[in-house]
Amino acid sequence: MKSKLSVSVCTVALLLTFQVQAFQFKDVTGEVHNLADYKGRWVLINFWATWCPPCLKEIPDLISLYEDRKDIMVIGVAMDSDPQEIMSFVRTLSISYPIVLGDREIASQLDEISLLPSTYFYDPDSNPAARQLGIISRESIEKFIESKSIEKK
Repeated sequence: MKSKLSVSVCTVALLLTFQVQAFQFKDVTGEVHNLADYKGRWVLINFWATWCPPCLKEIPDLISLYEDRKDIMVIGVAMDSDPQEIMSFVRTLSISYPIVLGDREIASQLDEISLLPSTYFYDPDSNPAARQLGIISRESIEKFIESKSIEKK
């Protein structure tokens, strides 16, 4: 019982820490993205790198979500150090969602990123909804959104 309580308290503390954090990212085209800009949509911030096989595996699902669902905004934060290599990957993979050239300072707006890929979810009211450390899929994202929609009813 004590163990479950400790885990719950830690989870609540993480969500509270995450809750007070918003973001302001400038993408590779110079456009600035703020959480407030996307009120009414789900927002996924996905931290990835070109050298990370699970990151590259999930990118096609993120592209299809971004292109098919207008209720979801995806922003990719590439945590590599070579912008030319990142942009080469973006072109090769035909990534259509905004890409931010990331570093620890940019990541610290949300959290200390300890694992790639890492994805942060905000609900349509701009509240932190979840974070996923490790690979995600379109199916898991859509199931999560569906479960939250059912909870609201």
